[in-house]
Amino acid sequence: MSKDFPSSKFERGSRIAKTGIKVGTNYAKRYLRKKTGKTNDDSDGAFHSENAKEVFKEFTKLRGTALKIAQGMSMDQGFLPEEFAEVMTQAQYSVPPINKALVRSIIKRELGAYPEQLFKNFESEAFAAASIGQVHKAELKDGRKVAIKIQYPNVRETIDSDLGLAKILVKRIVKKGADIDPYFDEVKKTLLEETDYKNEGQQIELFRERFGGLNIVMPEWIQEFSTDKVLCMTYLEGRHLGEFLKEDPDQEMRDHFGQLLWDFFHQQIKEMDYVHADTHPGNFFFTYDGKLGVIDFGCVKKFPQEFFMNYLRLLPTHLKDDEEAIRELYEKLKVINPNSDTPENEEKYFNFARNYGMTFAEPYKYEVFDFGDEEYRNNIKYFTKDAPIGNEPRGSQHFLYTTRVHLGLYNLLMKMGAHINTSKSKEILSNMLDVDFGELVE
Repeated sequence: MSKDFPSSKFERGSRIAKTGIKVGTNYAKRYLRKKTGKTNDDSDGAFHSENAKEVFKEFTKLRGTALKIAQGMSMDQGFLPEEFAEVMTQAQYSVPPINKALVRSIIKRELGAYPEQLFKNFESEAFAAASIGQVHKAELKDGRKVAIKIQYPNVRETIDSDLGLAKILVKRIVKKGADIDPYFDEVKKTLLEETDYKNEGQQIELFRERFGGLNIVMPEWIQEFSTDKVLCMTYLEGRHLGEFLKEDPDQEMRDHFGQLLWDFFHQQIKEMDYVHADTHPGNFFFTYDGKLGVIDFGCVKKFPQEFFMNYLRLLPTHLKDDEEAIRELYEKLKVINPNSDTPENEEKYFNFARNYGMTFAEPYKYEVFDFGDEEYRNNIKYFTKDAPIGNEPRGSQHFLYTTRVHLGLYNLLMKMGAHINTSKSKEILSNMLDVDFGELVE
């Protein structure tokens, strides 16, 4: 079993350390070669890609929390070289699967019988595999096509040890005395929820009830063939973003699916309830009849109302460019510290965050916004690359997931080059925040 999923703290820690040292050495050698003029920028892309493949290869063996880190790397918009982040997108839906015998034994243990006894058909080859589990196609005896998600062995048991190792590494990087516990507590809480497949089944039903009437399709949870480690749901036909873009869709098709993503995000805001907090390509399907398929509900968040409302108020406040109101919100959201012993650094960060916020709010200035605009994409990358964060954690721990949702959405729309009509979303925000967006936009 250890070959498929190393579960001891020593084994996992050794692999993480070994990978870090190897990649760090590669980058150090690269830096020296550049300083001596022995290499050039033209080969940077291949170099970053090869190093990413090295990290991905090792993290793939670890799966679980380690691969969740890789998923986070793939969501990056500027902190990492683009080629590095691109390789890491594989962590979202193309991890090598565990062996077939182990799959059979997990199903037997969880559901009480082998797959050939439970299902009319069961494909032993997984069609998708990610950080926490892999997915198999099957057919129920009543003829319904289903997807069976099987959790890798011991994933839940390795959360504490993996996060403990990560915390040790982070403490070496961040400012001495910085409180990183709230961030790690938030990640741990979310991972525990993601590894509870019964909880995910309940979230599927919740979202089906809320969004079933829109041009959005979600699987149906089949409770009788589900446990906390096996999840059975109806199978959705469609293709992921990468496959969709390979078809070279016209602008109308890009706009159509982009609009569905944008509207789904804002409809969730309107409910002020649970939000699908894992906006990456592996969690969305574009169906052949023009609907948006949402297929993973492991990471669903309910944010504290005070935080969430202040987060939403950032949009109109930046559009107004009201410096005093922006500063007040940043203090409430722990983005800046009014009692800092280095006020000049705090002011530097305030100006950075304010300008980044303006860029983030820009789509809401227009009736129709072009996410394919190269200048806009470069602006987003510029701010994330040049963030003067230093080694001090910034902002409420809840930003870990609001940023993942919102920036993830922008990332998808920029890859699609979609033109988005923002009128309905501004209406939703106007009603929630009692703000007239018509006075703030062009």
